[in-house]
Amino acid sequence: MQVEVYGGNHSPWVQAVLLALHDKGIEHNLRQVPPLETLQKWGVLMPAISVNNGPWQIESSKILVELGYKQISDVDLQAVKGTWQGVLHRIDSPWQFFAAFARAGDSSPAAFKRTRRNFLRSFIPMYMFTLINVAKLKMKPKDPKNFGDQYLSWERAVASGDPFLDGEAPGARDLLLFGVVQCHSSIPVPPLISLANDQRLSGLRDWVGRMHEWFRDYPHLYSGEYFEPRLPQPVAQTSLQQGIFYIGLMTLLAAMPVTLALIFILIRRVPR
Repeated sequence: MQVEVYGGNHSPWVQAVLLALHDKGIEHNLRQVPPLETLQKWGVLMPAISVNNGPWQIESSKILVELGYKQISDVDLQAVKGTWQGVLHRIDSPWQFFAAFARAGDSSPAAFKRTRRNFLRSFIPMYMFTLINVAKLKMKPKDPKNFGDQYLSWERAVASGDPFLDGEAPGARDLLLFGVVQCHSSIPVPPLISLANDQRLSGLRDWVGRMHEWFRDYPHLYSGEYFEPRLPQPVAQTSLQQGIFYIGLMTLLAAMPVTLALIFILIRRVPR
């Protein structure tokens, strides 16, 4: 089976798909620059996956079903998305935001392809940075009194007696929720602090620990720095490749009118 995945490991939904592929032992190629076909259809929306050179598919919950996991209910899917509150804080420190993306570069074994992609992929965090700022300006969101509240339904769910939300082994709910945990951990935001310290969430932290044990050798694990058992962070790009990323970023800034025009064109292509 030949599997091609487009997406960055800072996305919770990309993380869910990558976790599933790792869990199933399915070899795959991960690219962080969208293929032309998905760019034309859906902009920079991720994840997207192509199996055996077939058509690209999007929507992580549907991809998980294709990979053999039980369909997650709409109610549970909304509950998972509910734990994504606080994601807009990712840009509180622009330097931290872009530095995190610089470290998490393309992993192609071909040096020229890796360099080209690391230059081009600088557009993705620029797009995300702009999108989050626009969302904050339009929505003017207010933080909840306690970010820990968004996890309480899952704290109750892990009390079922099974080691994982979906039984003896991780299922779609585990993968999607753990993907959100990776997102919050990749660029630390207030919900991560709540999950790590809120006394009401001890069961959920135990679940994170079991997921750590299950995915001990998973290469995109960010939560290992914050929860037991402690595990190493993903391997960062070399200084050279991070430099290539920043050159791409500076190029985008130098061409800001064109960059912003392209960003807003691609935002309109994302399915609503």
